Amino acid sequence: MLPRRSLALLLCTSVIAGCAVGPDYRRPDAPLPAHYMGQTAVEQQHAASTADLATWWQGFNDTLLSHFVSLALEQNLDLAQASARVTQARAALGGADAALLPSGNISGSAARAHQSTETPLGKVLNATPNYDRWGNAYEVDLGASWEVDIFGGLRRGREAALADYQASEAGVAATRLEVAAQTADIYIAIRGLQTRLEITQRQVKVEQELLAKVSLLYGKGLAAEYQVRQTEGELAQVQATVPVLQTQLDAAMNALDVMLGSPPGTHRTELAAAAPIPATPKIASLGSPADLLQRRPDLIVAERHLAAANARIGEAISEYYPKFSLSGLLGSATTVSSGNLFTGGASQAAGVLGLRWRLFDFGRINPQIKAAKGRDAEVLAAYRQAVLRATEDVENSFSALVNREEQAVTLSQGEASLARARESSSIAYQNGAASLIDVLHADQTLLQTSDARAQAQTESARAAVAAFKALGGGWQPREAEAVAIK
Repeated sequence: MLPRRSLALLLCTSVIAGCAVGPDYRRPDAPLPAHYMGQTAVEQQHAASTADLATWWQGFNDTLLSHFVSLALEQNLDLAQASARVTQARAALGGADAALLPSGNISGSAARAHQSTETPLGKVLNATPNYDRWGNAYEVDLGASWEVDIFGGLRRGREAALADYQASEAGVAATRLEVAAQTADIYIAIRGLQTRLEITQRQVKVEQELLAKVSLLYGKGLAAEYQVRQTEGELAQVQATVPVLQTQLDAAMNALDVMLGSPPGTHRTELAAAAPIPATPKIASLGSPADLLQRRPDLIVAERHLAAANARIGEAISEYYPKFSLSGLLGSATTVSSGNLFTGGASQAAGVLGLRWRLFDFGRINPQIKAAKGRDAEVLAAYRQAVLRATEDVENSFSALVNREEQAVTLSQGEASLARARESSSIAYQNGAASLIDVLHADQTLLQTSDARAQAQTESARAAVAAFKALGGGWQPREAEAVAIK
């Protein structure tokens, strides 16, 4: 009867094996518009170059920028941490796979014991003729066990582990994108600060020359003392901005070194020579909001976490049902001599059909299921929120890109006009046709406009970086395949 019952159990198992308790996962819908609101304006953008999303940093046509981004992707420590998390998730997936398979072990022992004659057993044995108080025992066994996953609890656990592993792989891609964007952003900020510092230092030189002229006129009795003091005050005001900009520049250079996984100061020599602010490239392909679901790795991370949470509901529900296991043992044991092992008389075998059912433990199982469902609802809301914020990032970056670029063009035109006005006011002052106040006002206005123009150019380039990041640019093809949703 036992073989027949075992066969019946295995047949039932094979029929039910395709079923698993709990909800099957379906990726939720994410209602998104057909187009971005700022798409038309960005597509009409005029730029000297075009950047492809995969390697967008090369579109800035700045060799040093591309070098630093490549270096950061090799050396950044945040990326190293993300890669280590993939290793951990892969190990967890391996454990979940192993739980579905039979386990086996080999055990063996050899023992020698000296029997006491003061115990009841020893007294009985001691009364036996030719009793030897020394005894030997030898045993070698091969054991195997298998938990039959009838109701799919183990398979749901594997689904969760697989989703977590895929999330960790997508997390590496998300970290790569973040590292590339931050590195480019810091580099552009450095070039912007250097440009502003150069403008300020040039203005300091102009103010010093003006002070020398006014002082000369004052020495000849052709200028009043208050004019000298006004010029000195204006010069001091401009000079005071230099240490502020220098402090910001030092902090940015230190931040870039840390992004590159290096101590502060490592790459300062390469950045010592000022260079122009990188020109903003045009985005080659914008795609649609729906493309973000596959383009942005952070959304894939959120979606895979949702899949894992869904699978853990089934894993918790499976505790309602009985769990069956099969185990067996083949071995050999003897108390005579090790030479008698593996003989017919020493052989031993056992087969066990196990049952474990938390029949009277539903009071603990119910809260576990409710907690799993609550976690799933939380992650679902987080996923939908992530999708909304992704589209918000794109729209904000598009708006900043277009408006900052327009601001930079306007300020460049104004800067050229003010430079001519300043030159005219200086000539008029030397000829006595304008006051020193006119010259100082022209200087101040020119400095403010030049500084604002440099900031606008910097922010325009940084907005382009933010747009590439928001669109999910920076993927490598092999990474895209590795995190494909199954």
